[in-house]
Amino acid sequence: MTEKDAVQALVPKSLLGLETSGFDLDKLLAWAQSKGLTLLSALAILLIGLWLAKRLSRALERVMTRASMEVTLRGFLRNIAYAAMVVVVGVATLQQIGVPMTSVLAVLGAAGLAIGLALKDSLSNIASGVMLIVLRPFRAGDHVQAAGVEGTVEQIRVFQTRLRTIDNRVIVLPNSLITTAAIVNFTANPKRRIDLTVGVGYDDDLKTAKDTLLNLAKAHANVLQDPAPEVLVTALAESSVNLELRAWVKTANLMRTRSDLVEGIRNELIGKGLNIPYPQRDLHVYHHDADGRPIAELLTKSIADDGDVPAPVPAGKPKP
Repeated sequence: MTEKDAVQALVPKSLLGLETSGFDLDKLLAWAQSKGLTLLSALAILLIGLWLAKRLSRALERVMTRASMEVTLRGFLRNIAYAAMVVVVGVATLQQIGVPMTSVLAVLGAAGLAIGLALKDSLSNIASGVMLIVLRPFRAGDHVQAAGVEGTVEQIRVFQTRLRTIDNRVIVLPNSLITTAAIVNFTANPKRRIDLTVGVGYDDDLKTAKDTLLNLAKAHANVLQDPAPEVLVTALAESSVNLELRAWVKTANLMRTRSDLVEGIRNELIGKGLNIPYPQRDLHVYHHDADGRPIAELLTKSIADDGDVPAPVPAGKPKP
């Protein structure tokens, strides 16, 4: 049995009439023989290429892990590398089939332009996410203030960044808002300085006040001695002479040490008889009657005996 007879046996009899209407079965078989290997090779390139892309991306992640690269940057670079390899495999598959590359590139360019215009805000977040991941102004676990929001960084994604506030709220910020505003990283350095402004009275001994603040800082276990703490006179304010205590601590001990110093300063200054003045103002109030006479004059007249205080003479009228 020839190949033509075998195909005729498989094809329904209702379709056999196509040969008489211009359908050439020999041409179909010749096309299948010539293109079959091409299609199989293209399919093989696609499957093997995707398998290799996945294996290579995992190998790249292992290399970055051994290099102690940050988790966020590691995942981002792995995804970028995998996407680039998938594009290369797709182009190679289409080229094997015989699709002209100029047409493919033209279609991809037009589609990319349309998608870019439709997703410009999302692409802005992606670009900002790439900047945050590559430049790394902060990392996961840092306590930062970004776009007017303060919290601990939990995760940096391509589109968004997750922060957790001190009171355990989760805030999700678009990356474009973060890169266009000031970023304050409170935990970037291992040491921070505490600045406490303390006011004492003008009649108090400044040397005693300065020594009290300095000794209190030196006695605290969390205050570092290098750099050494210091006390400066910073201002002659309206109600007080302002002193500033500057003490360096480890970043993790900042809040607790600050609270201890504030409490200790209050107790030590009061214990040594020094004043912690608060703003005061003397207020003088003057009341007037409807005709402009001071209220004190009316009160004096009301408590005086009849005839003791002469009645006021209206303006323009001669005295009796």
